[in-house]
Amino acid sequence: MSYANNDEVRGVLIQSGNERVLLPNATVAEMMSRVPVEPIANAPHWLIGQIAWHGWSVPLLSYAGLSGHGHETVTTNNKVVVLKALGGNPDLPYFALLTQTFPQLIAVPRDGLLADASEESLPAGVHMRVLLGEQSALLPDLDAIESAVVSALAAAA
Repeated sequence: MSYANNDEVRGVLIQSGNERVLLPNATVAEMMSRVPVEPIANAPHWLIGQIAWHGWSVPLLSYAGLSGHGHETVTTNNKVVVLKALGGNPDLPYFALLTQTFPQLIAVPRDGLLADASEESLPAGVHMRVLLGEQSALLPDLDAIESAVVSALAAAA
């Protein structure tokens, strides 16, 4: 089997709190800015609210707040990445992450994506830390994030 056309991992790099986060490009539905946010009563601090997107009410969360890597607040110039939820829940086909900077599309050579085992335990919602050259980024655990969002929405209802 040849990997000649598939020797790169394509992703979207965002800034979330104090960390850079590498999202799989295939999960990104849309990147937007200046999105109005409607708060959700009784939601945890990391579940910021919801946004209207293509007829859906999409939960917006602070990945930094969920994983404990800083604090993000919604501003008039906020940027949002809408992700496809992969859990098959018909009530939650999408969720969104708040980001501080405009997302950056990147292509990482497969041999350039190295696991960083410097931490003994990883925070909530983090699958692993990787090295991109000399800088590190978090790979989110999208299944865990989706489960946390579903649980938080059920508890807030």
